[in-house]
Amino acid sequence: MDFMIRAVRPQEYETLGELTGRAYLDDGFLLHGEDDWYYGHLRNVAGRAEVAEVLAAVDADGTVLGGVTFVPAPGVMGDRATEGETEIRMLAVDRAARGRGVGEALVRACVERARAVPGCERIVLSTQPEMRTAHRIYERLGFHRTPERDWSPIPDQPEFTLLCYCLELHAS
Repeated sequence: MDFMIRAVRPQEYETLGELTGRAYLDDGFLLHGEDDWYYGHLRNVAGRAEVAEVLAAVDADGTVLGGVTFVPAPGVMGDRATEGETEIRMLAVDRAARGRGVGEALVRACVERARAVPGCERIVLSTQPEMRTAHRIYERLGFHRTPERDWSPIPDQPEFTLLCYCLELHAS
């Protein structure tokens, strides 16, 4: 790997926030473009870092290539995690860094962290049906679809459904 995964640093919050927001926006994953309520949430790395662990993939020269939020327990940042589960949220990789294994390395780092959480039995995550590249990463790492946990986060738009994936940690 020609990059490293580590906790995002405060001086990188703005950069990673912009990268994350742009990745979702440019890939067409925000229903209302820059006016989408989630766009601001994606860009708020400082807020996420207060309640969860935000990881960054960083090049040797310090360039932020991507990031992910690891939620170690149910709570403020957890959308789907229940007792005994951790959650992965907001995986994003800069367009220029795609194809280098950055996304997979970020997910692997979350799996390692989940294995270190006492009592953690599984990792959950939500993803949009169109995020096929991410789905391939999850499936390659052993995550499986759990359609019974799919959900609609926007009450007045029930057609906007997020797919749920899980990784059982006791399985080898």
